[in-house]
Amino acid sequence: MSQFVQLDGFRATSAGPRVSGHRGARGVLPENTMESFAFCQTIGVASIEFDVVMTKDRVPVVVHNHTLDGSLARGGDGHWLPDPGPWVSELTLAEVMACDIGAANRGTDYGRRFDDQATLPTAKVPTLAEVLAFTAAPEQSGLHLFIEMKTDPNAADMAQERHDMAAAVIKEVRAAGVAHRVAMHSFDWAILDECRAQAPDLPTSYLSYLPKPMSDTPQTADRTVMPDLTQLKVSLPQAVADAGGQMWCPFFLDVTQDLVTEAHDLGLLVNAWTVNGVREINRMIDIGVDGIVSDFPGRVQHCLLRRSLD
Repeated sequence: MSQFVQLDGFRATSAGPRVSGHRGARGVLPENTMESFAFCQTIGVASIEFDVVMTKDRVPVVVHNHTLDGSLARGGDGHWLPDPGPWVSELTLAEVMACDIGAANRGTDYGRRFDDQATLPTAKVPTLAEVLAFTAAPEQSGLHLFIEMKTDPNAADMAQERHDMAAAVIKEVRAAGVAHRVAMHSFDWAILDECRAQAPDLPTSYLSYLPKPMSDTPQTADRTVMPDLTQLKVSLPQAVADAGGQMWCPFFLDVTQDLVTEAHDLGLLVNAWTVNGVREINRMIDIGVDGIVSDFPGRVQHCLLRRSLD
């Protein structure tokens, strides 16, 4: 694994796990906005995690769902979009940029869930190029990036979709000069194979989630392309290692001490998502994960600080 210089930015230190801002810092500021990413840099988190989908004119943009939803987006007329809203893959970049994502709609479950989230006067969906240009600035030189690629489940040719999306993202990463700080990150394990073929110098990070009743559910409009992990004949860490990955990024309820130990024995880093409660943050610290991805990165920082003062 030593050939991947990027991994040091995602690896735990003697002070504990690395802190990663989920969609920027979704609990504090509107998700996947430049303001939210700047906040993470200001408070000194190790990395940011954000989502990339493709517009109709094949521009990579930073949006979580495949749809641009009224839970967090308003049209040019100032009214909330439908929820679920239009598919990003059916909108041009100009149409996406005409929307405002500076506030959560408090009339939706999403808005009520993040009712402490600040409101921005205005915010636009950033392109991947914009986010990478921001992180390329000298003052962001220590900030690492989980770039989560979300392949379109409606693609007519999924192999071509994976090839084209990987190529577009890798092109932007190289143009921005930040390849030494990037991990290619996805629930779609097959696109990570494509990334490895196109950019063998970039580490691959395998997201996983085992279906279960949970309170931290994804937005219902989201249709994530992912393998059926319930059919695995080996453990999740072993499956990631067998696939050629460098990082395993499990949902926090799927993480156990034994699995973290196994992953480390296999040479994998472990970054758990999305860990928001203090009790679960402390559990992740105790079992030795390398990184904690949170909507509230400051909360993780506080948990680590308290331990250092005890």
